[in-house]
Amino acid sequence: MSLEISRMCAAISPSPTLAIDAKAKEMRAGGRDVVSFCAGEPDFITPAYIRDAAHEALDMGLTKYTPASGTMDLRRAICDKLLRDNGLHYTPAQIVVSNGAKASLYETFAAILNPGDEVLIPTPCWVSYPEMVRIAGGVPVLVEGSPEKGFVTEACDLAPYVTERTKALILNSPNNPNGCVWNRAQLEDIAALAVEKGFYVVSDEIYEKLIYDGEEHVSIASLGEDIYNQTITINGMSKAYAMTGWRIGYTAAPLAISKAMGSLQSQIASGSNSIAQYASVRALTAPQGEAEIEAMRAAYDERRRHIVARLNAIEGIRCMMPKGAFYAMMDVSGVFGLYDGDVEITDSMTFAAQLLEHADVAIVPGKAFCTEGFCRMSYATSMENIDKGVERIARFVASLTQKA
Repeated sequence: MSLEISRMCAAISPSPTLAIDAKAKEMRAGGRDVVSFCAGEPDFITPAYIRDAAHEALDMGLTKYTPASGTMDLRRAICDKLLRDNGLHYTPAQIVVSNGAKASLYETFAAILNPGDEVLIPTPCWVSYPEMVRIAGGVPVLVEGSPEKGFVTEACDLAPYVTERTKALILNSPNNPNGCVWNRAQLEDIAALAVEKGFYVVSDEIYEKLIYDGEEHVSIASLGEDIYNQTITINGMSKAYAMTGWRIGYTAAPLAISKAMGSLQSQIASGSNSIAQYASVRALTAPQGEAEIEAMRAAYDERRRHIVARLNAIEGIRCMMPKGAFYAMMDVSGVFGLYDGDVEITDSMTFAAQLLEHADVAIVPGKAFCTEGFCRMSYATSMENIDKGVERIARFVASLTQKA
């Protein structure tokens, strides 16, 4: 017998966003004043009314195991939320509460994929999608998005990639990393394609509350009975409610899929945190919830417009205005071929590495999101940090030379 780790685990790439954020934190610990735009995490503390609910749960002794798929109270609250906000009718039996939307996504792929099944992934895409598909035995099929279309991949772009092995499409709107939003007409066309060709849509809607410029969030499962029966909707508490550390995500799916996911979760996790589930019920049902979300959304909106304007003022840098989430994709291809000392800026990786090393600014290279030429910046940070970081980026870019 060979004493080695599994080939599957050996092939997994670590999350680039977490790796870069960890490097930035290490540099800070060493005394450097690093400005980080890496982590996809609200900078707001969880609202007080949700924290108060957690204290109540502790005082009531709600510290035992819950049902594997989540407490009935939380699953009912999720059903009410989906009907109220998204026009989606689900029963509690169709809801599975997991340890964050990340776990919800992995359990979805584990429930629907067999070895060799293909999953369409429009790019730019969140770093974990391709790896999760591979871990579950599937084959990620990257569909390159176009900057000219704002990276919104339409049905006509997806159709050439559909084969007899296509099992699912991952749809992330609003999108991480670039904040694009699919409109109703585009989603209707994608739904028609999915129904015609017979594949699932895994609709990651974790950023649905963080949307700007009058854009409308549309849940693709709401567009008809056929697509409803082929959609697994992913959401959670992390982004809109500033509850990243509470680790509560959920899926709404056809009953057979939710049953399979519940069985899987019963074996690998038993269930989700009982205190966090109780607090999540309060988050979803308390009357002040929408006002709390709106206050955070308005702050992100102000930062969004500010950071894009400042980045576009830097010669050699371009930045599209995101429509949702809290990320901006900075086009750095205009400085490729220039030098930082004796190092040539050849791609997003070298740009990000040199920027961190010589300007103390941490960003995520586009290669991590399967899109070269761009870098992602999170504006879930203070205006002070945005101004400090962008000023450093401007100085760094201005210092680049034609030759080493």
